[in-house]
Amino acid sequence: MTQRLDKQTFQTVVAHTPLISLDLIVENIDGQVLLGQRLNKPAQGYWFVPGGRVLKDETMEHAFSRLTREELGVELQLSDATLIGPFEHFYDDNFSGDDFTTHYVVLGYRLTLDVLLNHLPQEQHAHYQWLDVAALLGADDVHYHTKLYFITN
Repeated sequence: MTQRLDKQTFQTVVAHTPLISLDLIVENIDGQVLLGQRLNKPAQGYWFVPGGRVLKDETMEHAFSRLTREELGVELQLSDATLIGPFEHFYDDNFSGDDFTTHYVVLGYRLTLDVLLNHLPQEQHAHYQWLDVAALLGADDVHYHTKLYFITN
């Protein structure tokens, strides 16, 4: 059974351990990449790919299906995507403030999907856009960790 931790317990975990997460590198049929403007720390205000953390006792398959449902509004299977590799993300802040850092070990998954921007969930991202890779790499407001998915692959 998967579970979310209460705020205080989660703060302790984030302060002392890396988190495991899945990032969804979503491309449409034109090769543009889906980005959302983050509402929450870390990376608040930056354009970032959708994704999220794996919960305790959650299989990778279940995490992927849950995250695609929560972040893209459509439930997909892990077999619908291609693993592009492990990445590490380091942030000077955390979900609750600036008093400790956040470290993610991220598995990046690439998939092709055409979604309407106005139908995407608004819980984690205020706005969405499709960007060409060249524009994404040149934009100051696209987060460095998102750019790494295209610099290294």
